[in-house]
Amino acid sequence: MKFRVAREVLADAVAWTARSLPPRPSVPVLAGILLEVDGNQLSVSGFDYEVSARAEVDVHATEGGRALVPGRLLAEITRALPPHPVEITAEGPRLSIACSNARFSLPTLPVEDYPSLPSMPSSAGVVDSDVFAEAVGQVAVAAGRDDTLPMLTGVRLEIEDDVITLAATDRYRLAVREFAWRPETPGVSAAVLVPARTLADAAKTLTSGPEIVVSLSSGVHSSSRTANRNRSVAARVSRGPSISRRTPVSMGSVSSRPAATATCCTAWASTSPATMPATWGMAGSCG
Repeated sequence: MKFRVAREVLADAVAWTARSLPPRPSVPVLAGILLEVDGNQLSVSGFDYEVSARAEVDVHATEGGRALVPGRLLAEITRALPPHPVEITAEGPRLSIACSNARFSLPTLPVEDYPSLPSMPSSAGVVDSDVFAEAVGQVAVAAGRDDTLPMLTGVRLEIEDDVITLAATDRYRLAVREFAWRPETPGVSAAVLVPARTLADAAKTLTSGPEIVVSLSSGVHSSSRTANRNRSVAARVSRGPSISRRTPVSMGSVSSRPAATATCCTAWASTSPATMPATWGMAGSCG
């Protein structure tokens, strides 16, 4: 594998992918970033069995191939390179990086041990990126942060025809937001529980273009394609409980309802899990 790429483009793609790497991987190869060159396109990927991130950039390649390198180390090196074109060459167990007078040699990880990344299914529809980012920002803050209660650390995403509903709760508050999207097929229906951190990161990093492409299969996939950036995120999801369509009268609430959306944030007065709406159960299975 041998290619040349602009330093800014490479550093941006590597830094974005490195954000998804697990801080304490269960196996060493999951700490790596996979570099794949096919034709004149470089794919920069990360995967931890739960979330995959992939960025694709144009390069000038003289030889295709793939290499797995320590992700955070690669991100630190590319960030510190001078503003000149970068030449990367994979030679046996080492990856060489040359940029102007800077030279680096990184050890590679066994690429044959790296898990296969989930493929991106066909598009289910698109949503305006600013609407998506605003909705996720309003709802994800209400998700729980206690990993011993995984069903509360996610955002419930329901699709009914041309309306997407997001909801999250940490037992003491509930946030719900509805917004319109443009499905490829009328009458589409789906409901999944997406990790709140993953959804929040996607909302922040996939909104450089005017639209976000949403795809559905056994998981939820979102991607953003612009003139110079092609990025996608795929998340493993759960089949979470359904969303209560009404705010319980025993709770204090603050809501706003613009013409195309409905937002509600509700706070529970009691700290007991028994005060949660019955529709927010704790049972679910991995999808």
